[in-house]
Amino acid sequence: MSSPNSCWISDPATLQARLPSAPARVGLDTEFIRERTFWPQLALVQIAVETADGIEVLLVDPLAPGIAEALRPMLGDPAILKIMHSASEDLVAFGHACGAVPAPLFDTQIAAAISGTGAGMGYQRLVQETLGVALSKGETRSDWLRRPLSATQLEYAVDDVAHLFDLHDTLAARLDALDRAAWLAEDCARLVATAGNMEGERWPQLGGRAGLYLDADAQRRLARLLRWREQYARSQDRPRSWILDNELATLLARDPPADMAALQQRLDAHPKAPRKLTTVIWNALTTPLPDEAEMPLSRGEEPDRKQLKRLQQAVAERSAALGLPDGVLASRKGLEAMLEGADWPGALSGWRRGQLEAALAPLLERTGEARNGSV
Repeated sequence: MSSPNSCWISDPATLQARLPSAPARVGLDTEFIRERTFWPQLALVQIAVETADGIEVLLVDPLAPGIAEALRPMLGDPAILKIMHSASEDLVAFGHACGAVPAPLFDTQIAAAISGTGAGMGYQRLVQETLGVALSKGETRSDWLRRPLSATQLEYAVDDVAHLFDLHDTLAARLDALDRAAWLAEDCARLVATAGNMEGERWPQLGGRAGLYLDADAQRRLARLLRWREQYARSQDRPRSWILDNELATLLARDPPADMAALQQRLDAHPKAPRKLTTVIWNALTTPLPDEAEMPLSRGEEPDRKQLKRLQQAVAERSAALGLPDGVLASRKGLEAMLEGADWPGALSGWRRGQLEAALAPLLERTGEARNGSV
């Protein structure tokens, strides 16, 4: 395959002129920086389009005035398929910078996993193994906010979308042959919905293991602190750990200070504490959430390791029968949640439930009976 033509675009009118009015599909990627901010800082947008002469890559400068607004109609057009690879953070970057999350989506990394090609494959490896093309990855950690970008940066940026159409054609054919196109559509729709969630996780305290060792009141306090931290980090565009690190949040939830003065002393003694936020942290710690009565509580115990192994073995057997890589059907976290009593949470609620329920339901039923003391 010859290298596609490319052009640098920093003017909205030029973008509108060079982007076909109604393409059936585009290849899409971004370069972003996320070191000192909550939101990914969009630094470059690469758009591959099909023309009469082959593929053209538009290298779009989102730092230029008006570009983000000019991208929005294409990103939100339901008639244009967006082909991307490992798109989760790119989707968030688009949502924040452009006010639109690209949809509908065909994520080639997810497609490779569902088609049995491989799980979690990077773009370079997937292109090599699927298309036989070797790509350079020398600019992965480059400074994409600098201007002008170097020739090697631009070459790397073009490569990142140049092969998306061929990947789409190959992987879509494999999925169709396996009758799994609907599986991919479901997973991609969930990814888009997650990226479009501007509120964050409803119960962020369930994301770590700290809650296992807290009593019910402490779990509620931790939920308050983490939900406040999420909202504050988003509004201030700062990393969560810069606002309140997990260790300090857990300590405050487990052993809450008696009053605001005691909280100030605790923060003063902690090297990474946000001392200037004492009042708002106190309010977050002591103010019940409006939906706190609905909060799920961790039972304060590790999952039954033997039962978890039984579930994992059943998943492994079904994965092997379907030719799926390890980890695609069910994660350890998802299985642990089901052992805790969750009813097919997250990704497990869709096509995965249809593939796993017959094998897992009897095991989960026994777990429920044991929890209730009936066996």
